[in-house]
Formats: sequence, structure tokens, C-alpha cells
Amino acid sequence: MSDETSADESERNASVIVIGGGPAGLSAALFTAKNGLETTVFDADETWMHKAHLFNYLGIGSVGGSEFMATARQQVDDFGADRRQGEEVTAVGDSGEGFVVETSVASETQRADGDSAEQSRGKSESSRPSGDDVSRDSADRSSGRRSREEAADDDGEYEADYVVLATGANRDLAEELGVDFAENGTVDVGVEMETSVEGAYATGAMVRPEEWQAAIAVGDGAAAALNILSSERGEHYHDFDVPADAERVFGELVAE
Repeated sequence: MSDETSADESERNASVIVIGGGPAGLSAALFTAKNGLETTVFDADETWMHKAHLFNYLGIGSVGGSEFMATARQQVDDFGADRRQGEEVTAVGDSGEGFVVETSVASETQRADGDSAEQSRGKSESSRPSGDDVSRDSADRSSGRRSREEAADDDGEYEADYVVLATGANRDLAEELGVDFAENGTVDVGVEMETSVEGAYATGAMVRPEEWQAAIAVGDGAAAALNILSSERGEHYHDFDVPADAERVFGELVAE
């Protein structure tokens, strides 16, 4: 899909808010940011991965949970997502044309590595792949949409076309949004991870009573993101890269 990696600049660049920065949330953010959607991630850094050590994740022999998370965060940052570490989401609702999210802003939003958000954004910009497919700075200017920086007002409110809930077993925000729940108390979703509220997705432990595995959560996030991309493109969207894509995007940084 080397010719599909970047969004057509003539298309509207939809915006996505991901609430939760564990494997499910970061997986969703990776796919949406990589494919040209404005992506903001709110991460309270309460993921269970910090207590984990992975021996059962396909393709990884052994890695500490926090190390896994650091790599995942860097991937999301490099593709241009606005990752707001430590900014807690306190409310989410339907705005009529999308979703509005309220947050509790700390005195200084912190990234996982301890840098301020502005410092980390500078690092991310300097390390981001330079190919056209990861350029985000012209996101939907022609349609009058506000940039990510302009989307937040003084009260910590953000608007987006889509929202992905990835808050683990905590389903409070899903209940507040008014999505349907299954009889076992989990959020009711289909294989696309979309809830009963159009444009709102739930992932990971929110939708499963027991199967709380990183590999499953990553798949849930990817499924949600690809469904969002399919909705935006008007057809089933597949993000399947080939070696030529990696070489074009990363150049000499491609892993052997």
C-alpha cells in the first residue's frame, strides 16, 4: 500500500482523540497519526504495563513493560501525534458534530521521559521521518479547522471528530458518554471496536471481562483506527507497508 501511506492533501484531515496511553491507545494513535489524521493522546501513565515483563508477545523475545511503553511512545511521537502525558481527561461528551473532551491540566504537562510537552514536541519534530507521508503541518487549513494547539481553550477543552477510549478496566468515561454495555458489564462493541455511539470506540480491558493481554489490546487499537480510516476514506482501508515504504520514509534508519 505504498501509494496509500499519506492522506490526500485535498481530503479533510479528521481529528482523533485517544484517551489512554497503554498498548490499545498507543496502537490506535500510531495508525491514525501515521495515516494523516490529527491525533491527540491523553495519557495518565497508569498502564499496567509498568508491572509487566513480556515473554509472550509474538516477535519479542523478552522486554520489560516500561521499556516496551517507551518504544511505543516514541513511535507515536515520531509520526506526529500530540501526546499529552499527565493531562487527565475528566469528561467526554457528544458535541453534536463530534466529541468534546475536558481535561485537568497539571502545572506543566510532562512526557514519560520527564521533559515538558514543548521540549518533547521539539524532540519529536527533529526526529520525525521526513517523508511526505508524515507531514502534518498543513492539516486541513483550507476547511477552517483549528490546529491541535488552537483546539484547546483556557478551560482544557478539546474537540475531535472521533474518540477512542482506552482506559483499561475503568469504564467511567464510557458510561458518561452513554454507550451501551453488555450484560457482563463490559462496553458493547463489534469487531470494529465501535460503540453504540457513532464515532466513539472502546478497546482493551474496557470491552473484555478477562482477556487482558497486551497483544490483544494492540489489536483492538489497530482495529479501531483502521475503522476510523475506512470511514474517512469511504472504503476498507488497509495499512500494509512493504520494504520500499520503510526505505522511503526512514531512509538510512531502516532496521536490517
